[in-house]
Amino acid sequence: MIDRQKLEAIVREAGRIALAGWPGDGHVLDHWEKSPGNPVCSVDLEVDSFLKKELRALLPAAGWLSEETLDAHERLNDSLVWLVDPIDGTRDFIGGRPGWSISVALVNTRRPLLGYLYAPARRREEGGEFWSGEAGKGAWRNGSRLTASSRDSLPGARVPAKKLAPEDADLELVDQPNSIALRMAMVAADEADLLATLRWGFEWDIAAAGLIAREAGAAVTDAFGRPLNYNKHDPRAFGVLCSSAGIHGQAVERLADRAARILS
Repeated sequence: MIDRQKLEAIVREAGRIALAGWPGDGHVLDHWEKSPGNPVCSVDLEVDSFLKKELRALLPAAGWLSEETLDAHERLNDSLVWLVDPIDGTRDFIGGRPGWSISVALVNTRRPLLGYLYAPARRREEGGEFWSGEAGKGAWRNGSRLTASSRDSLPGARVPAKKLAPEDADLELVDQPNSIALRMAMVAADEADLLATLRWGFEWDIAAAGLIAREAGAAVTDAFGRPLNYNKHDPRAFGVLCSSAGIHGQAVERLADRAARILS
């Protein structure tokens, strides 16, 4: 069995490394674009290197899939795989805003087994926000067990977004961190009712937060309401829909035509 205490210590140390370079505390940061609109910074690479070394030492049998590491398809032969986003929400990180997190998940045969999120720039008086989830055992933030939103009506649902489409004017905007993992975690903590995207995204963005939200009682699928699988040959999914269980079907129905149009 994996040592949970050592794993938590590794994720917390990754957060300390990230915070030591965060511009929000006045640090000067090197950053650039991997491709247009796709930012990366030196701390992304530093945290990625640290996590790869420490997590592989902790569990040598596990493969590796990370946003900042060249994909090696040998991972497809591994039943256990680490899925890592060293800085989820890089735009907030570069901008000195606190809406970023470190995301680490351990996947077992395409299903998340363990998930950790660490947002050290949030709730700093408490040492940051530390989220964890374990398949079949629950989810926690800073030691408190999480219970997801129980909303059963889509109109009025709280959505972490900057703006809404005209057809969604009956929904309610709440604060939106840049990290999609943190937005999903907001549903787990009953601080939002619905997180939905209608674009291609990567497994490392959602594996840890998806497990945390699901273990808190939320429903987590792709944009069409289908189950999410991990460690696939193509590590992407079209959209993510994370919501209270009571509105998930309503949200799938509302988004279905839009999702189909985008894919076609």
